[in-house]
Amino acid sequence: MSLINSAIKPFSTTAFHDGEFVELNEKSLSGKWSVVFFYPADFTFVCPTELGDLADNYEEFKKLGVEIYSVSTDTHFTHKAWHDSSDTIRKISYPMLGDPTGAISRNFEVMIESAGLAERGTFVIDPEGLIQIVEITAGGIGRDASELLRKVKAAQYVAAHPGEVCPAKWKEGEATLAPSLDLVGKI
Repeated sequence: MSLINSAIKPFSTTAFHDGEFVELNEKSLSGKWSVVFFYPADFTFVCPTELGDLADNYEEFKKLGVEIYSVSTDTHFTHKAWHDSSDTIRKISYPMLGDPTGAISRNFEVMIESAGLAERGTFVIDPEGLIQIVEITAGGIGRDASELLRKVKAAQYVAAHPGEVCPAKWKEGEATLAPSLDLVGKI
């Protein structure tokens, strides 16, 4: 069964955010657009490139009213240690959620049980707490924050304009489509 349009499941965790340990739960995501960005582990190779790319684009997400939440099965203590020791991770100012029990990873169906790690899963959640975008990427393939930004803009546009859809490669300001009988077979 697809997670698209499903409500996020309850969770509670500690995150490292802005030099502090903070408690977060599913209600923390309510009322705003959110990106929940799972990655396998701290102190690895592809993961810091992805998280650094998100950090470099974080202001653009914030302009759209989007909060980023990175999640791995590491603890919040490990997130702090990584943040303190890596120039790339030091740039991060979005919350880094600890998921040492794997509960959040299981809620989003990205837990690799045999490894105790999360898949590279990206979830865009609307202000009502419904999942609008799901993307799972193989472990060796890093994700691109600019492509994620484009998808978030498309999801926000569709949510704000019922009856319109965004075609492939759609970018903000470009034409959308209004599905109708008149368009069948003409695209």
